[in-house]
Amino acid sequence: MKNDKLKNQYRINEQIRVREVRIVGDEGSSVMSTRDALNQARDMGVDLVEISPNANPPVCRLIDYSKFLYQQKKRQKEMKAKQVKVEVKEIRFGPQTDEHDYQFKLKHAREFLEEGNKVRAYVFFRGRSILFKEQGEVLLLRFANDLEEVGKVEGMPSLEGKKMFLYLAPKKAGSAKKSQQARDREAAQAEAKELAKQQKEETAENETPANGGLFANAKISADALKKLQNTEED
Repeated sequence: MKNDKLKNQYRINEQIRVREVRIVGDEGSSVMSTRDALNQARDMGVDLVEISPNANPPVCRLIDYSKFLYQQKKRQKEMKAKQVKVEVKEIRFGPQTDEHDYQFKLKHAREFLEEGNKVRAYVFFRGRSILFKEQGEVLLLRFANDLEEVGKVEGMPSLEGKKMFLYLAPKKAGSAKKSQQARDREAAQAEAKELAKQQKEETAENETPANGGLFANAKISADALKKLQNTEED
């Protein structure tokens, strides 16, 4: 069914009833009568395919129609594969959420954002707990702050009925700010690398004098022997 729809999307050969067309190809484009274009297509053993009917004159290509449909189908498939489906994941809190539960939900929210999904976090106020709405707002703001590396806030916390919502969208790849922990880790790695380099240089320096000492000792021994020989001769 899809192939029939794609096939009927283009006019080919005698279906093209305009007076002239623009032929495009690897070597450029040229305008000619439709009759001449059809004759050229027959001589080449291909089809005259109208790819842009609204242009003036309509744009056509000289190509095997089956090959053309295959290329179009392949292009549509590639474009579909590149489309990222963004989902909205919900994270629910209570106004009295404990630290363990908070960290658990924070971990899941981070994973959702890293996967490219949006996060809708909300605090649900049951009964008289609505009196603690300020506490819920503080919780959501902390939540947003803890996820600033991977998510950006699309709006401040807002109360809708018995729920206070906060919306987070994933940051683009490479735009996330590094956490202080990550920066400290990189600094420690750089410091360790520099220290290893210095130790290597010091080892090399220590080895060089040792070899130099051997040569120096050999030279001293030779001078002493020569001096001794001169003394004996005298």
